[in-house]
Amino acid sequence: MISPRQQTLCKQLGLSFNTPDLLVQALTHRSMGANNNERLEYLGDAILSFVIADDLFHRFPQVKEGKLSRFRASLVKGVTLAEIGRELNLGEVLILGPGELKSGGFRRESILADTVESILGAVYLDSGLDAVKKLILTLFDERLNAIDATETVKDAKTRLQELLQSRKQPLPIYTVKEIKTEQQEPVFEASCQVSILEKVIVAQGSSHRKAEQKTAERVLTLIEGKL
Repeated sequence: MISPRQQTLCKQLGLSFNTPDLLVQALTHRSMGANNNERLEYLGDAILSFVIADDLFHRFPQVKEGKLSRFRASLVKGVTLAEIGRELNLGEVLILGPGELKSGGFRRESILADTVESILGAVYLDSGLDAVKKLILTLFDERLNAIDATETVKDAKTRLQELLQSRKQPLPIYTVKEIKTEQQEPVFEASCQVSILEKVIVAQGSSHRKAEQKTAERVLTLIEGKL
């Protein structure tokens, strides 16, 4: 049985869950124990990326892969998802453990963003791909329509450098090496180290530049999730 506030959320989403327990699980943070929303978040993250990529692909038939990837990254990043979470007033329906409640977890961007993805995973399991696709495109409608394909978008390395400079952090350190594979095309692996993260982030690409850009994009996503 879902609460009145959760019923209000369903009305906002335009949904009626066949299995209400899925919604409850989607709203349950790991601080509440084992039956939390982490697996649903994993599923929702993958579905969100696919649906947004598919929409951008058909919306902008003349735009190249690099810019499409940047558009997608700007839409599915934690900051944007947290904004959507606040628009849905998710802080009022989150199910948090005592520690998270006390520390204000209902306001934390990372928790709000993860919960949005968890809800998408729950909708997919409950009602299928068409239903979750419709929901995603509704939630992102204004943001998708606001994209200007003619606008010059800064690449990930530039955005990362500017973000770190704005926070008076040291510049990132990149290391790139070619990976020996059985494929004819070369594969490069780039690592990026920034002081704000505790681990080195690694990504691969078909060129030196693409590998660096991919790892910078991953670093940006991780940093934005911490903000």
